Amino acid sequence: MQIAKDTVAIFHYTLTEEGGGFSENSRDEDPVAYLHGHKNVLPGLEDAMLGKKAGEKVSVTLAPEQAYGARNPELQQRMSIKHLKFNGKLKAGDIAWVETQDGPRQVTVIKPGKFMAEVDTNHPLAGKRLTFEIEIINVRAATEEEIAHGHAHGDGGHHH
Repeated sequence: MQIAKDTVAIFHYTLTEEGGGFSENSRDEDPVAYLHGHKNVLPGLEDAMLGKKAGEKVSVTLAPEQAYGARNPELQQRMSIKHLKFNGKLKAGDIAWVETQDGPRQVTVIKPGKFMAEVDTNHPLAGKRLTFEIEIINVRAATEEEIAHGHAHGDGGHHH
């Protein structure tokens, strides 16, 4: 079966930033599952995986516009530390979480203070060229429930 709209693609990935500043992979965890055609992964990644089958490998480099967008310098702001979720002592460069009307959002700490912090609300990978090395593990038809919910469910059904 090929990856197409309303199929669930299960894959492992390695993600690297051009220039070597960032890297992560899914090999030490369960593979990722997503419902194709429902905007559950980056658009450029979804385009690259269309038509692929289990066992195939895909390498794709995405410009910022195909990934997390360009950096917007206007997305820096001062925020009360009490609104930030983080572990330990807050320092410049740390990733913290803030609750927004659209759900939790990552922010990067620029300058922490005693009561306020200057944060950057751009996605940490905004403005970066990213390369994904993908290995397709499995492709299956989505269930009616997955299509209705707009995302893949784990083994055994619904896991929100």
